[in-house]
Amino acid sequence: MSGFERDGLSLHLDDAGGDGLPVFFQHGLCGDVGQTREAFPADRRFRRLTLEMRGHGRSQAGDPSRFSIPVFTDDLAAAIEAEGRGPLVVGGISMGAAIALRLAVTRPDLVRGLVIARPAWVTAAAPDNMEPNAEVGRLLASHPPAEALALFMAGATARRLESEAPDNLASLRGFFSREPVAVTAALLTAISADGPRVADDELWALRLPTLVIGHDRDAIHPHAHALALAGLIPGARLVTVTPKAVDKPAYLADVHDALTAFLEGFQR
Repeated sequence: MSGFERDGLSLHLDDAGGDGLPVFFQHGLCGDVGQTREAFPADRRFRRLTLEMRGHGRSQAGDPSRFSIPVFTDDLAAAIEAEGRGPLVVGGISMGAAIALRLAVTRPDLVRGLVIARPAWVTAAAPDNMEPNAEVGRLLASHPPAEALALFMAGATARRLESEAPDNLASLRGFFSREPVAVTAALLTAISADGPRVADDELWALRLPTLVIGHDRDAIHPHAHALALAGLIPGARLVTVTPKAVDKPAYLADVHDALTAFLEGFQR
């Protein structure tokens, strides 16, 4: 574990250590390194590194107006360069997937392989599937957390997700107890309205090994997004895993297997 300084902020870089294949694997919105540790295979042939984004985990937040996928991507590029690494395999989950995708397009010199796990975006900003996150952000910005949670749970979004995507609902509920509240509200509203800011033709132009991981029963990370990205990126490999809401241990085992099979290709 180490600190990385950028724009006057201390950003936390978690390095699993070892001399395996280095892989930057990024967390999702309002997540942290715990998410990537859990999803990444415990295999000494692969060395996971995760930069916790501004306002996430042990990283300082700074100015909330700077919360955006392009800024987070620039932070990741700077961390890779500061580590003296690249090109290497870069990937992530949800927001982390959008950051990795943008990095592959804007800094191809740093990326030799791409992992897009449970994407919440294709290319368009503010997709409808991100509205539940934005709703939580707005409630936290205008009400005390307990009151905000009660309002959310009484609303149509919570009722819909309870039956359609209970894992999404559990994650959203967790945001109401996340501290600092103002940072959480700002992240949820800003990033939900953002996107990777890349175009379809830029994805068509990508020429690098790509793994796309998706699953059903996920309203915030629609399987349709995984299918769309796998179709847009030439030669991308799509793996459909067990839904997290159905069987989390099976979901994690499937993700580990998919990552292992993909990363083994970079050791030949």
